[in-house]
Formats: sequence, C-alpha cells, structure tokens
Amino acid sequence: MEVKVKLFGDLREGRFAENSTQLEDNSRVIDVIKKHNLPIEHVAICMVNSQQAEFGQILQNQDTVAFSPPVGGM
Repeated sequence: MEVKVKLFGDLREGRFAENSTQLEDNSRVIDVIKKHNLPIEHVAICMVNSQQAEFGQILQNQDTVAFSPPVGGM
C-alpha cells in the first residue's frame, strides 16, 4: 500500500517535507517512523488524515501520516 508522509520542524532536517512511501498491508504508524529512521523521542505529534493518532494505529492505503516534533514555548 502507499501512504503520504509529511514531516514538520526539525524532523525535516536531512530528510524531506513530503514523500510517498510503500508499506505492507496492515502496517502501523510506528512502521513509518522506523522506515524513515525518525527518532521516536522527537515525534511529539502524530496525525493520520488530520486526526490525532497513536503509534499503533493501523494504516490504510492512501492515508496521509504527519509527524511533528515538540513545539517550544517562550
């Protein structure tokens, strides 16, 4: 299956802003994190199709997964 992956903030450094990736059926959000070597401790926000998601959520073909690092305050 194919999913779109969006990275924000520091997670983009040395990677990409948006990319399509191939995954096996029944893959989970955590599989995307591992496939793209994202440091799990830097993933503070995870969204699937603009809805908050957990790392264990199962993905569907054509889903959009977005990851954001922690956001600093003042």
